[in-house]
Amino acid sequence: MSATPSSTPSSGEAIVVHKVSRSFGQVHAVKDASFTVEAGTVTALIGPNGSGKTTLLLMLASLLKPDSGSIRIAGFDPIENTAAVRSMLGWMPDILGSWAALTVRATLETTGRLYSMDRMTAAARASELIALVGLEQLANQPTRVLSRGQKQRLSLARALVHDPEVLLLDEPASGLDPGARIDLRTLVRRIAAEGKTVLVSSHVLAELDDMADDAVYLEGGITASADRIERTKTSARSWRIKSSAVPALKAQLALAGIADVDVVEDRLEILVPLDGEAAATELLSRLVTAGVPISAFAPAVGELEHTFLDLSRSTTEQEVGR
Repeated sequence: MSATPSSTPSSGEAIVVHKVSRSFGQVHAVKDASFTVEAGTVTALIGPNGSGKTTLLLMLASLLKPDSGSIRIAGFDPIENTAAVRSMLGWMPDILGSWAALTVRATLETTGRLYSMDRMTAAARASELIALVGLEQLANQPTRVLSRGQKQRLSLARALVHDPEVLLLDEPASGLDPGARIDLRTLVRRIAAEGKTVLVSSHVLAELDDMADDAVYLEGGITASADRIERTKTSARSWRIKSSAVPALKAQLALAGIADVDVVEDRLEILVPLDGEAAATELLSRLVTAGVPISAFAPAVGELEHTFLDLSRSTTEQEVGR
């Protein structure tokens, strides 16, 4: 008999993955994944196509069995305690089929019933979620008329029906318009603020930068080590500077030892490579002290994108050097 979950472990570790692997014949989808996700946080799962992200999520969702290693969701093994894990976990795959003839409302009510809710509770929860994901105008329409983005909203609502403690999201923003993407980001942060845990995979790293507290990087089925990630924080990164006095800005950059060949003009802004936050802070202080008017000073790419690109670059260099 499966154990019944009581609460997230006191350690605060909602998801623990240790040396997990999974192969499909000769294809090693996940080779060695190890990471921890703290309760009440949003963690991004990042990696190129074919890195093993979806396979890993399927194992976390109890839909695939690992070949080796261990997984714990709030202290429970998804294989040994499947019912316990599924009762506390919401799973939103990249593409989730729908019951074409059922309305949006009926779909959510049916999903609630599958989680053993009575009819009144399932109906009330369906109405709550329809409002939450912005499908009020389509509540009584069959799901076959929904667009890709609208189906994504319905898929998210279905994942939230049973008020899960842990939420797994695979490309949740796919097909959403800009307004809906902002709403999704706000909703995910609100879920985390309520003490729930979210692991989200997406190729849109700029969105994850605004959403995630932490990140797990997966490449070739292997999670990047903490040491490798830490080294990216001091690697060269482009910073975007905007000033109404470009000649004075360029003069100060030259005095700061930044070669003219490294300075790139991008419309009304200047891009310069800097080695980490400390170097950026020092340069900004120098420019302000020199009286150069600065209206914008920020990384040209987000933290997650920079780390991802740097890790990919270092992997390529290692492969070339072999």
